[in-house]
Amino acid sequence: MKVPLKTLALFLFLCSLATGCGEKAHREVNDSVRTVTDTLPKESDLTLPALRMADSILKGMSRDEKIAQLIMPALYASDDIFTIRAVKKYGERGFGGIVLLKGTGSSASLLADTLRKFSKTIPFLAIDAEWGLGMRLSDEPVYPFNSEIADTVSEEDMYRYGRAVGEQCRNIGINMVLGPVVDVAERSSFMGKRSYGPDPRRVSDLSVAYARGLESESVISVAKHFPGHGSAKDSHHVKPIVRRTLSEMDSVDLYPFRKYIASGLSAVMVGHIAVPALDPDLQPAAVSHAVITGLLLDDLGFKGLILTDAMNMGGAEGKGADKAIAAGADIILAPESTSREILLINEAMQRGDITDERIDSSVRKILFYKALMLLRKR
Repeated sequence: MKVPLKTLALFLFLCSLATGCGEKAHREVNDSVRTVTDTLPKESDLTLPALRMADSILKGMSRDEKIAQLIMPALYASDDIFTIRAVKKYGERGFGGIVLLKGTGSSASLLADTLRKFSKTIPFLAIDAEWGLGMRLSDEPVYPFNSEIADTVSEEDMYRYGRAVGEQCRNIGINMVLGPVVDVAERSSFMGKRSYGPDPRRVSDLSVAYARGLESESVISVAKHFPGHGSAKDSHHVKPIVRRTLSEMDSVDLYPFRKYIASGLSAVMVGHIAVPALDPDLQPAAVSHAVITGLLLDDLGFKGLILTDAMNMGGAEGKGADKAIAAGADIILAPESTSREILLINEAMQRGDITDERIDSSVRKILFYKALMLLRKR
């Protein structure tokens, strides 16, 4: 793959920061870098127009169109005819976006163009890029694992890193990164290589700086996995249980989320972990009213987008989109069956478990962030 010189320079720079390298050559390139505060987007001028645009679109949507906005199916970044047809169908049905799995950047770009062409509203195109697009796309740059970033790295370094990844995302058509990982974890744990380490303050500083870099390029960052997956086992196959006390959660796991929220960043992903200290019924966090509404919305005051982790994971225990929406989530990621999830939400609305106002609240948020992306491009 031919790598642009700017990307190559950043790659070499980050490698110099990896644990064990010991050199501080990265300081030589900092002189020409703009400060973080100079490059953050100024939201104050765009908030009101974006809200007006969101409300205008919302008024013209049917219930089915609103429900579809809450769902983001996952598929591989492939350019075969079956995948392209699936993306075309997702756009025509009005889904809120898609999650791209493994593939190539060229195929991802084709799918992004196809989805935008057939969608009535701006779609989200999300991908895991916890250490760059190469984590999922074989022909895109790969950077060191988060655990390999050395202690000498600065917040400005991480901001530049996030900004470079954001630019690479925009070149393909991706506008949402399912990252940074803000789980506080020992390197030997399941989350080890994905985490910035066991120090809550270091995790906070590096992850927030990376997220700010992404968002400076109009790419939505998604902090994960709320309320903290660092001390738990793999949730892809089973539902792990976090045995920390509320005090431990507050001082360790929740610390990075608090800083992310205080920084005004855009989105949080809720994991498939059970936390007895928060929900004695041991519901997976992504469908727990106590975790999402009680803690994230009410106690922490988060006003951004709330995404579930992939609903096709074993840790979800077969729970449906209806439970997640009722708990306070806005976006359902990677369901096993989109048709089933739409049916479950409709049935919950007929029972009165989910109201039209509840759906409107989430769709308005989704449309607001999409409107912000459109307005930034003007």
